Amino acid sequence: MTGSQERKSASELIDGRITELGDWRGDMLGRLRALIHQADPDVVETWKWRGVPVWEHDGMICTGETYKSIVKLTFAKGAALPDPTRLFNSSLEGNTRRAIDFQKGEEVDEEALKALVRAAVALNKSKAKR
Repeated sequence: MTGSQERKSASELIDGRITELGDWRGDMLGRLRALIHQADPDVVETWKWRGVPVWEHDGMICTGETYKSIVKLTFAKGAALPDPTRLFNSSLEGNTRRAIDFQKGEEVDEEALKALVRAAVALNKSKAKR
């Protein structure tokens, strides 16, 4: 991490990532970030692994990665979460994580995504109390 990155908060670094992308991926990441905050106003933003936005509440909820053709939200404990609308469309083979790959122009089922975030927070809280 450069010295200037060390002095910035995770939220500022995520703002910077959204701005530097400058295309649909930045717009999508910003939109997903807003939905995560709507679902859990107490969410904490962190910046890990040299440049990955992470949202946490009593443990990791999800990461937001950007690639050339997708924006990927990976839920740390996604395999344990209810997904009645089948938002998860990636990393389905693992025992722990599940991900949602968003393509350019794709609609976001906002209510289903917020329900997933709330379920992840509830799962983290239940494990934190043990």
